[in-house]
Amino acid sequence: MTITLERPATVGDLMNHPELQISDDVMVDTAMDILQSSGADHLLVRDDDGRCAGLLTRLHLAPFQTRSWYTERTAVRNIVLDRAPFATADMPATEAVAAMRSRGLDTWPVVDHDGHAIGLLSL
Repeated sequence: MTITLERPATVGDLMNHPELQISDDVMVDTAMDILQSSGADHLLVRDDDGRCAGLLTRLHLAPFQTRSWYTERTAVRNIVLDRAPFATADMPATEAVAAMRSRGLDTWPVVDHDGHAIGLLSL
């Protein structure tokens, strides 16, 4: 008789690798162009050290749709976007899903223990 114990699913089991990433010094109008041309709903944002700075969505960019001089001079780091805390790969999936629901998130960045993005978890 063989007994196997299944471990609970973790975020690392369910995450996808991020397809689109931008630096937080990218201007808002460029971020809008990237989202528009890619058809994506979000962009992973990295800081100067390559660590995850947040997740930028179309909703965050909605106030800038008029494309004024302001969008050409405003860096993504200076606008409101979904920031830390982020999920980690070893976090139990049930905890991550509960945290996402409580924060109203459809997608959540997954970081390593140094804060570098390694994936995205989507509901």
